[in-house]
Amino acid sequence: MVDAERKGQALVSEADKKLRTVSGVFGSLFRGNDKTDEAAELYCKAANSFKVAKNWNSAGNAFLRAAALESKSGERHITASHYVDAANCFRKVKTDDAVKYYLKAIDIYVDMGRFNMAARHHITVAELYESIDKTNVSKAIDHYQQAADYYQGEESKSSANKCLQKVAYYSAQQMQYTRAAELYENLGTSCMNTSILRYSVKDHFFHATLCHMCTGVHDGARALDKYANMFPAFDSSREYVLLKKLIGACEEQSVESFTEAVREFESITRFDVWHNTLLKTIKDSIEDLEYNLR
Repeated sequence: MVDAERKGQALVSEADKKLRTVSGVFGSLFRGNDKTDEAAELYCKAANSFKVAKNWNSAGNAFLRAAALESKSGERHITASHYVDAANCFRKVKTDDAVKYYLKAIDIYVDMGRFNMAARHHITVAELYESIDKTNVSKAIDHYQQAADYYQGEESKSSANKCLQKVAYYSAQQMQYTRAAELYENLGTSCMNTSILRYSVKDHFFHATLCHMCTGVHDGARALDKYANMFPAFDSSREYVLLKKLIGACEEQSVESFTEAVREFESITRFDVWHNTLLKTIKDSIEDLEYNLR
């Protein structure tokens, strides 16, 4: 580790020395010359040595120095790549700096029309925000949505749908049920005519109905009928049967029937925390109505 650190520092010094030889008037006139290219390469080698030494700050800064040289030479793709390299280092120690340089790379990729690359790095930023804490979920949503927009523009339907599922998931988590329901409905609709994606229609409509039910049982009932008409295979699924029972329990104001329907479904398939939160929201609405009627 110590040897790698020293090697990195020596490479940075060597790169700095090369740059000094091309500084001044003539250097400014001949950017992109061999000395500048060699300095950029040395900074990258230094960065890799710092990575071996786990000195992430120094590694990130060395990649940034390489990026600055490539930017002056007009090498936009290489510049963006170095920004990503720097961000990958900073994400281990400085989340804000990591986001900053992913976004710089994204700006370059967008300007170049490399929208799939831009989308990929928006996902990386979204995942970073996901990993920090729940207060950053809204930022994660924004970046997943932007990634989805870019993928849709490039006709990358499957990739766009994966991002939109994240947007819908977190929207529901933030109790933005109407938005989540609309997103899930759109996902289900978009997958109906694609053979490779048809398997997911049932789940999207199931989630859309649950989100509708969080705003009101009648909204859920209307949505369920709509989805069954749109996609006849849906009404033979276990999810459809469960939703019918849940809607019936809500209309009857029966917490017991609601709980029993969920218990019966979970005898085969267990719900995760996210589903349980939605189900609790719906069940609580029954209990609130029972209390208000006393």
